[in-house]
Amino acid sequence: MSNDMPHEFPRRILAMAIGLTPQVLTETLYALALGRAQPWVPTEIVLLTTQEGANRARLTLLDPHTGEFHRLCAEYGLAGQIHFDADSIHVIQTPDGPMHDMRTPAENAVAADAITAFVRELCSDAEAAVHVSIAGGRKSMGYYLGYALSLFGRAQDRLSHVLVNEPFEGIKDFYFPPRVPRVIYGPGNRPASTVDAVIELAEIPFVRLRDGLPQALLSGGASFGDTVAAASRRFAAPQLQFIADGARVRAGGLTFALPPLLWAWYAMLAQAACEGAGPLRYTEVQAHRLLAFYALVAGRMSASWLALEAQTRHAAGIDEAFFREKRSKLNRVLKAQLGEAAARYCVQASGTRPTTRHGLTLTAAHITLP
Repeated sequence: MSNDMPHEFPRRILAMAIGLTPQVLTETLYALALGRAQPWVPTEIVLLTTQEGANRARLTLLDPHTGEFHRLCAEYGLAGQIHFDADSIHVIQTPDGPMHDMRTPAENAVAADAITAFVRELCSDAEAAVHVSIAGGRKSMGYYLGYALSLFGRAQDRLSHVLVNEPFEGIKDFYFPPRVPRVIYGPGNRPASTVDAVIELAEIPFVRLRDGLPQALLSGGASFGDTVAAASRRFAAPQLQFIADGARVRAGGLTFALPPLLWAWYAMLAQAACEGAGPLRYTEVQAHRLLAFYALVAGRMSASWLALEAQTRHAAGIDEAFFREKRSKLNRVLKAQLGEAAARYCVQASGTRPTTRHGLTLTAAHITLP
């Protein structure tokens, strides 16, 4: 199963938002399954919409007798291959209940978060290939869908927009070209034969940012804004600030706490970078510097500070194993918090044992010490 061949995935999901024109679903399905040299037949369809959009979709697409989805599947031999029913239609929920429209900034923010969660969940299944269409719903919904796929999409996922020629794009009774052509009437009661209908799918390239996101955002429920901010950190100029209160650091625009001794060790290496000393070997550690930073967060003469002071009196107290352990723990925390953006803040090791050196690639221009 190759990521370059989405049609081979056992689970194939067509996902889209719809508004007041549910025709975009059947048009998109027709283009994917019947209008390409390499057909892509979804195993399931999921929709995200408003309350009004859901009502229209159920009545026009899923009615047992007149539903256009059922008619398309019956005419073109797709019946039984695609799971799509009323439970496949998801209505965006607001604090006041089902969303009826997206007219206010608050409604757009709710929709953005709902679409983010919607796409994140679909892209969490490694056995699934997701095809997202941005043809339906309000323009902002299409934008959020495309951006969300850029954030969470994998190599097997695709983004597209369906294109329908005139006058069929504006005919409310046109859902797909039937096997037997018929005459339908558009604006101004002008007749048109469906034999002239052309439906094409425009695939849209998108930048995949998934690998740069912290793992917590890939599996958690972060908002659209938080997820975009996390993706943007990898492109922002690096800034590392040490905050003694709570043993915190601010890196890449995000503030988080570290264990006190890890914070002090990290600050000591940052100080060396600011002074141009470069990476340090454990034998070059000046104990008073480590103790000074540790005192800021643990308290001078505290039990833990006294224990560290006693430990640093002996050469074996701060050894290469101590450095390796601290580097591993710190870099793990940074990657969990910052994703790919962590690379610029991680402690790097250079050289081979027993002469390994540890340090930061940042300079004084990027570091603020307490």
